[in-house]
Amino acid sequence: MKRTHRLAAVALALMLPLAALAAPINAVLYKTPQCGCCDEYANYLRDNGFDVTVEPTNELAQISQQAGVPEELEGCHTMLLQDYVVSGHVPVDIVHKLLAERPPIAGITLPGMPSGSPGMSGPKTESFKIYAIPQGGAPTIYAIR
Repeated sequence: MKRTHRLAAVALALMLPLAALAAPINAVLYKTPQCGCCDEYANYLRDNGFDVTVEPTNELAQISQQAGVPEELEGCHTMLLQDYVVSGHVPVDIVHKLLAERPPIAGITLPGMPSGSPGMSGPKTESFKIYAIPQGGAPTIYAIR
């Protein structure tokens, strides 16, 4: 009987996607109360293994600035996860890259609301420039997608 249970457990484990077996990445996403694309971005993250808590706020600019995001590079929402800030509609593979590499920066940002970015409707019309937010100094390009 024990062998049957073990075989069933192995079969079940093989049927589950690897993402389901990995621990979710906890994140808090701050957004303005009326922003729907931020909710779409949170859903996109959830579909990719993140455990996202959405916090509507009227103080988004202040939260972004306190997290180190320069005003001219702010996205339409600010997410805090692990020791980093992620601002805007950054593709999930770039977020994973940040968490895997763990560079000595405050975080990353995709400014504005680019068409075709995760959570945004419309076609992608240009390359996404994701900036590294330094802990002092000028921002640099972290990735282009």
